[in-house]
Amino acid sequence: MTKSPLLPSILLVGCGKMGGAMLEGWLAHGLAPSVIMDRHLPELPAPHRVVRTLDAIPAEFKPDVILLAVKPQKANGVLAELAPRFPNATLLSVMAGRTIASLLKAYRVGHAAASPIIIRSMPNTPSALGAGMSGLYAPPEASEKQKKQCEQLLSAVGETVWVAQEGLIDSVAAISGSGPAYVFLLAELLEQAGVEQGLDAKTARTLARGTIYGAGQMLHQLPTDAAELRRNVTSPGGTTEAALKVLMASDAWPQAVSTAISAAVNRAKELAS
Repeated sequence: MTKSPLLPSILLVGCGKMGGAMLEGWLAHGLAPSVIMDRHLPELPAPHRVVRTLDAIPAEFKPDVILLAVKPQKANGVLAELAPRFPNATLLSVMAGRTIASLLKAYRVGHAAASPIIIRSMPNTPSALGAGMSGLYAPPEASEKQKKQCEQLLSAVGETVWVAQEGLIDSVAAISGSGPAYVFLLAELLEQAGVEQGLDAKTARTLARGTIYGAGQMLHQLPTDAAELRRNVTSPGGTTEAALKVLMASDAWPQAVSTAISAAVNRAKELAS
């Protein structure tokens, strides 16, 4: 049996919820020897290495991709510190809101002549299970090799799409980056409603989670439009129709979801300023 090729080597800067989710997926798929810079992560098995500071990165280590997974508000100091060591790196940012221009400006504080190629992405936490959804944007100067390496990393933990304009990454963040939280909220609310209607908590949780899982599988595996799948469940005059009349009222889900997504996009733009 032929062994699958290793994923590109990375320097992962920040291993919180998002960075940690992706790292779990990459380790499962076979990651080339890599370094993770994080203050709290325990040691990893060889050939990978965890370091607490940039100074602890082995001098001979030359990652294919530097993946930036720190909080957007804390990125400037990290970027300025990285620049002298890796002036012409391929940077893959998974930070919401931070534009390529703002990241490049911060990088050049540490090395005025640095010329990194910065590719932006917005993955989500199901990446830990290999079920992630990531959007990517690459500037025109990015090479096909650089784009392929970044896509290879994200494809190993789920599905990927490319967007043609950098600003659309904010929309990706609002839909799929934050999207799991919306689904988890729906699960919470279904569980609560089940208990209100007399079910015990364990049964309500099983019903809510199993239903979301099954519906997600249908959306993933069937080519049928979501609206058609909804109509297929909705018998005229039945229980589903009664519920949907409430949820689909103009001032209910249609307005709330649109307003929520706009709020997420606007917040991403605020983080860029």
